[in-house]
Amino acid sequence: MRQVLWRVALAAALLCGVGLLPWLSRTDPALTVLKARSADRDPAPEVLADIRGGLGLGQGPVHLLGQWFGGLARGDAGRSWLTGGEVTPAVLRALGASLLLMTVALAVAAVTAALVCARTLRTGGRSRRSGTGSAVLAALPEFLTASVLATVVGVHLGWLPALGWYGPRWTVLPALALGLPAGAVLGRLLDDLLPGAFAEPWARAAAARGLPRGRLARHAVRRCLPALLPNLGLFAVGLTGGAVAVEQVFDIPGLGRTTLRAALAQDLPVLQAGVLALVLLGAAATALCRLAARPLLGPALRDGALPTLHRPAGPARSALPFAHGGLLLAVTALGLPRDPLALDTGERLQGPSGAHPFGTDALGRDLLARVAHGALDTLSLACAVSATTLCLGVLLGLAPRLSGPLADTVNAVPPVLAALLVTAVAGSGAATPALAVTAVAWAPLAAHTAALLRQERATPHVAAARALGAGRRYLARRVLLPAVLPSVARHALLRLPGVALALASLGFLGLGAQPPSPEWGLLLAENQPYAERAPWAVLAPAAALALLGALAVTAARGVRRPRPAGRTPERTGEGPAREKQPAGAP
Repeated sequence: MRQVLWRVALAAALLCGVGLLPWLSRTDPALTVLKARSADRDPAPEVLADIRGGLGLGQGPVHLLGQWFGGLARGDAGRSWLTGGEVTPAVLRALGASLLLMTVALAVAAVTAALVCARTLRTGGRSRRSGTGSAVLAALPEFLTASVLATVVGVHLGWLPALGWYGPRWTVLPALALGLPAGAVLGRLLDDLLPGAFAEPWARAAAARGLPRGRLARHAVRRCLPALLPNLGLFAVGLTGGAVAVEQVFDIPGLGRTTLRAALAQDLPVLQAGVLALVLLGAAATALCRLAARPLLGPALRDGALPTLHRPAGPARSALPFAHGGLLLAVTALGLPRDPLALDTGERLQGPSGAHPFGTDALGRDLLARVAHGALDTLSLACAVSATTLCLGVLLGLAPRLSGPLADTVNAVPPVLAALLVTAVAGSGAATPALAVTAVAWAPLAAHTAALLRQERATPHVAAARALGAGRRYLARRVLLPAVLPSVARHALLRLPGVALALASLGFLGLGAQPPSPEWGLLLAENQPYAERAPWAVLAPAAALALLGALAVTAARGVRRPRPAGRTPERTGEGPAREKQPAGAP
């Protein structure tokens, strides 16, 4: 009951914050609505007065909030400030389109995740591949993937429709653009847990008994799924409300696009209704994930006899992180002596050459110089934000009853709206983009931490430590955190390129990097219109981001739980005699 009340309080606070957005940001909603209705109309005082009178702005924000909540209690979400139409039918139509797209995108993500984990499943957890391909796929920007698919598959090849929303065939390309990066992230997270599942006593006994590899692989996936279900629920909500770029490219009337337009135009009734729909969807997804996790784990979770997925292991040794890091350093070193702001209109959109190894952009600026100079700002800020979100995610994951509803609520906020709210509260400054991204990027890490800790608390060695008198602080500091922190740290590194892109995406709101800054995400956005004519202009920053993702994932393989000196599995409570098999184990 307390969690329900906490969720209701968080949702009410969020909706009140959305309803107060124009006043918090000290803007005139009448002027914003006028510009959204007709950008060329003169904002005369009498025109603004008519808008204020028609919308009831003169009665104050508190009265407007009470009026909206009162109508919501009767099932009426009000009327749009822009069109005057009813909000509820419009939001439900947009939600239906987004749910269909999300369902197909999750199917694509499931297939992608299976392909990412295929080798680990086939070898029984003994695969030592680097995961560079999945890291590159996870680092690709959704809007770039969408643009490439629409141009190549939709326009040039004509295999599938590239624009519109008229039937199942129109869902394929946008679902691929959303599902491929999401599936790569989920696949990496699952691939990270599978070796621990294959090392459990039931898996070793089943393999010795001659159980077919396919059946053993299915049970291993089932064993790992409960730790991934919370993030899967967050992905589902994120794909519904956060698919703004993909919906814009493919002209899809989804909820993300609807809330974006409402946020920029300050159409508060539509924006509040859209956010409420996403919050309710997040609560439903969380409830379904919890219900699905219980039968997967069975009585072992309740009885405290669940095998641990986080056994001590030595760091994986590989030269790939040095290769990726060396390549990134070489590109940066070669480009730093060049001028990233020098214009040469006679060299516009020139291909790679000896003078310009990466080619030039639409203003004739050297792309190698811009990528190299942008690396300094992009990497430093993205690393700082990732480290902060990792700390927040781990700390909040220790208190799942507090952080669970908070993470669901934060994850339901569209990224653009989160940036506007943070700007309204903290003001527009150099630190605002970092604050805006940090405010939402901790949620998946907290959900991952809480899910892993829930299972780790049910292991025999934790029960033995409690029986020997270990307190909560000792267990958290010496037992639980050392077990789950490496997995969460690898998760944070996997999301590093996404953090860099999120920081850059705030540029069009007047936050973060602004032209002519050579920040990588801004380079992608500036050169996207020329992708068909000069693909190198987009490939250069995209390759840098992909290289960053490969570096992060290959370096993360070295983050492992150290082996305690002089201890054996039996002494840590991880021996076969003390463990129950999870539900469904052979």
